[in-house]
Amino acid sequence: MQRLYDFIRRHPTGVDTFWAVVLLGFSLLWVGSSYPPVDNPAAYGVVAALYSLVVALRRRMPEKMLLLAVALSVAQLAFDLLPFFADLAILVIIYTVASSDGPRWASRVALIGGLSAATLSQLRWPMEGPGSNLAKIFFTVIMTVPFALAWVLGDSLRTRRAYFAQLEERASRLEQEREAQAKVAVAAERARIARELHDVVAHNVSVMVVQADGAAYVLDASPEQAKQALETISSTGRQALAEMRRLLGILRTGEHKEAGEYVPQPDVQQIEDLVEQVRGAGLTVDFRIEGTPRPLPSGVELTAYRIVQEALTNTRKHGGPDAGASVRLVYFDDGLGLLVEDDGRGATHEMYEDGGADGRGHGLIGMRERVGMVGGTLDAGPRPGGGFRISALLPLKPAH
Repeated sequence: MQRLYDFIRRHPTGVDTFWAVVLLGFSLLWVGSSYPPVDNPAAYGVVAALYSLVVALRRRMPEKMLLLAVALSVAQLAFDLLPFFADLAILVIIYTVASSDGPRWASRVALIGGLSAATLSQLRWPMEGPGSNLAKIFFTVIMTVPFALAWVLGDSLRTRRAYFAQLEERASRLEQEREAQAKVAVAAERARIARELHDVVAHNVSVMVVQADGAAYVLDASPEQAKQALETISSTGRQALAEMRRLLGILRTGEHKEAGEYVPQPDVQQIEDLVEQVRGAGLTVDFRIEGTPRPLPSGVELTAYRIVQEALTNTRKHGGPDAGASVRLVYFDDGLGLLVEDDGRGATHEMYEDGGADGRGHGLIGMRERVGMVGGTLDAGPRPGGGFRISALLPLKPAH
């Protein structure tokens, strides 16, 4: 059964031609066996052949076949050719035109012609017998119903097909939008991971370099200090590896079951450990907390930690040998304030604008992106008395 259905769908013109031949055969049979015999059988045969052509080509050229059917109907009225079996082609072409996606004028012509066919036929060939006018009107209405029903079925099919086409288009559009959103999400996630890796590598490698230089300097004079510096390098390296493993685990596609089972993201409470680590690297840092500490959104806590980490890293890199820094965390009712300052010579201000001419300054760009993601504000620049200041306000709720 499915094969037959598929064959019919693949060969619509062939199927229509088959039914056209059937229509022509029954029409000629009617003409030959009618009683009393028709006056002009040749004319009936020509009309039947042309109506069969209408059925055969109805889907290939529906508008032209509709006009041909109208012309044949007019010819029947003009030459007094009584309605016969071939007139069923009129119902077929009305349905076809109403269901097609062609011009709407053709559908309107089919509707008007179908509704007027029975009336014109009754006027041309009135009912014989003593029937009343009311009976004739009722008969005309009954004969109009098939034509109206053919148009309604065809138009309903066209509307239904257009509805499903709209649904398919909408589904395709939604699929494209989902793919676009997925690409944007992937790009945003990669940018976030790049910022995370920058902060992790810049901070921890900087600490390791300072400790390695110090260990090399005191290796002969003070082996204990050199040993302590090497332990700091070891712990800092492990911490960097742990954070990088967590970040890279996000990029895994599930081939390892342990993907994602890494250390949690840093938070505000770990800022004090970060300050102690920096102090151990030889940088003097004054750390203060104002207000009442309380749990904050994870995005705000991670942003605060990364800002302090990047600011202290920049102080070590650009602040000079005797630079000192201060870190202040202020808990407000509606957010968290950060102030990181150093008293060193600082880097030139141009380094922090648009990534700098030499490609540096990406840390501050990452800070602005982080703060923007949580709806906060960031102010960074040289201090009037020397050094550099970074001030940030992180709201508890993202800005709309």
